[in-house]
Amino acid sequence: MLSILLSLNVSHLSLWASGLILVLGFLKLICLLLRRQRLAKAMDCFPGPPTHWLFGHALEIQKTGSLDKVVSWAHQFPYAHPLWLGQFLGFLNIYEPDYAKAVYSRGDPKAADVYDFFLQWIGKGLLVLQGPKWYEHRKLLTPGFHYDVLKPYVAVFNNSTHAMLDKWEEKARQNKSFDIFCDVGHMALDSLMKCTFGKGNSGLSHSRDNSYYLAVCDLTLLMQQRIESFQYHNDFIYWLTPHGHRFLRACQEAHDHTDQVIRERKAALQDEKEQEKIQNRRHLDFLDILLGARDENGIKLSDAELRAEVDTFMFEGHDTTTSGISWFLYCMALYPEHQSRCREEVCEILGDRDSFQWDDLGKMTYLTMCIKESFRLYPPVPQVYRQLSKPVNFVDGRSLPAGSLISLHIYALHRNSAVWPDPEVFDPLRFTPENVATRHPFAFMPFSAGPRNCIGQQFAMNEMKVVTGLCLLRFEFSVDPLQPPIKMPQLILRSKNGIHLRLKSLHLGSGK
Repeated sequence: MLSILLSLNVSHLSLWASGLILVLGFLKLICLLLRRQRLAKAMDCFPGPPTHWLFGHALEIQKTGSLDKVVSWAHQFPYAHPLWLGQFLGFLNIYEPDYAKAVYSRGDPKAADVYDFFLQWIGKGLLVLQGPKWYEHRKLLTPGFHYDVLKPYVAVFNNSTHAMLDKWEEKARQNKSFDIFCDVGHMALDSLMKCTFGKGNSGLSHSRDNSYYLAVCDLTLLMQQRIESFQYHNDFIYWLTPHGHRFLRACQEAHDHTDQVIRERKAALQDEKEQEKIQNRRHLDFLDILLGARDENGIKLSDAELRAEVDTFMFEGHDTTTSGISWFLYCMALYPEHQSRCREEVCEILGDRDSFQWDDLGKMTYLTMCIKESFRLYPPVPQVYRQLSKPVNFVDGRSLPAGSLISLHIYALHRNSAVWPDPEVFDPLRFTPENVATRHPFAFMPFSAGPRNCIGQQFAMNEMKVVTGLCLLRFEFSVDPLQPPIKMPQLILRSKNGIHLRLKSLHLGSGK
């Protein structure tokens, strides 16, 4: 009798649970449909490419060549067009300077529909914070990018680059092309480890650091796949999939690494001798500055905030420079006349030295123009997103209400033929002071723009100059015609098949 009653109760509970799940699912669907209706109505006056009934534009975006597909859409639909990732997530995709200025000159928050995917990995750091908390963190972190702090990093960039170039000497002797992207990634992470955590010369020799590098590579791939695949947008569904499990494992790997480094530094600070050693050090690293940061009330960052800011800096400072350096070297290989001119400038600056000093960086006029032109053609971050906190009126009279989602397609903006004559041509002279002065200030946005621009852009530019200058000093680069790179957005701009270059040693500036 008892067993019959129990089975009846269980069956009733199952029915109730099933009914509850159906009701909640139905309510969620109603919310999504109402949101879709609101987003679609907001973009009524913006024509765009046809959408798939279920996937929206997601299938086109996931294809190889999707970046250039958006450029073709930009020609067809001037200023902007709707971009749907599935049926429920719709952005106004913009790629025109006045449209970019209308949104990015303000302080609108990052689009939560995209950037909330980052939370499990990098937490609530500067990238995803908004409002007073964002302003407070930005103010606390700004001293970490003062030129007095950045100066000593030049020596770090020199050392890490020489270590990579010594390995490339071996590879160059084999007289065949190889993929430079992975090596540049390890070098950029090695530099960042030393600048962030004050690591010694061991760099990436520790397996723990190498595991961290692989985890970050995995996370960026999984993040891009999640953004593009609407079926992964729901947290509950995503965490049940193999992709979700893999993402959580990679997050744990990254967090374990960061937590251990922070613990070690905090423990060292408890030791008076170690504390005195840190204070007397020639320069403070990023973690020193974070640990010493205080708000107006004298309150330090919490452990969670510390990890979030370190993880954010590691992601933004490592992957983006890897992309920028790799595509720059590809451009140099593709255009040997510009490569030769940059090398001549580097040799003239260095003389008989094999490493750069802080004062050299301002003298790299032509190299800097070439870096900027490579950023134009191959922006390290090809697309960024915002959510409007208030209505916006555009230059052509059209408008969007508060709550609308914006996608700034930097890749398409930088190849907009209405802004850049002959946009596919590599022409560093676009960035002479005279040409820059006559161009719209929001036509070139490799580091975003406005109040929420990249806080570390000077750090990135300094590293780019040192690394690329030393690379050109040591090697002559040429393309492999059999393996041209296939552009692929993966949060940052990568190549699906790597960036394969041939290197010829010039026996100049060996770091040994």
